[in-house]
Amino acid sequence: MKTTVKARNLELTERLRGQIERKLHRLDRVAHPDAEATVELIANASHANDASHLAEVTLVSNGTVIRSAASGANPIAAIDRLLDKLERQAVRSKEKPRAGRGRAAEATATLVREATGSLATDAELAPEQAPAVVKIKRFDMVPMFEEDAIDRMEELGHDFFVFLNAESESICVIYRRTDGAYGLIEPVLERPKGQRRTAR
Repeated sequence: MKTTVKARNLELTERLRGQIERKLHRLDRVAHPDAEATVELIANASHANDASHLAEVTLVSNGTVIRSAASGANPIAAIDRLLDKLERQAVRSKEKPRAGRGRAAEATATLVREATGSLATDAELAPEQAPAVVKIKRFDMVPMFEEDAIDRMEELGHDFFVFLNAESESICVIYRRTDGAYGLIEPVLERPKGQRRTAR
């Protein structure tokens, strides 16, 4: 696995680089042979002594982009904390790529059928086929920035994450695109005609 290490506010010595590269070899057994890992180390990321260093790793393995971040008292401690998460994410991405593509293809086919008017109407649906809400989840919304939402989504291993945007104070959705980048859905409330926006 090819590894690139970068550092901010920190001297990147050959000894430190070597330590990080050796630790990342742990991912060799779950990553593609041609995988590439980019490590970014940031010093003075927090005033807390046990979180003063931040490590971010972006792993590109067989077309899948996996990102994880963690903080620690030093760069190696931060790397140690994120390795478990990164390894779990890499294993999940190997186990479920086909299922994910299958769901995407099914969703695309449904949209095509809907656009061409070939979907069955509600009256044509059998009673047992009618859509229904079978589970409701409720949770407290903690304001966070987009970067924090991405980290949380990656930790959970999901393809999207609903969060309360700390900047816009609106409910947003961060999601992973098929090209490995991230997208953001931010709702805009449509106002009735003639209603003016009040100035603050």
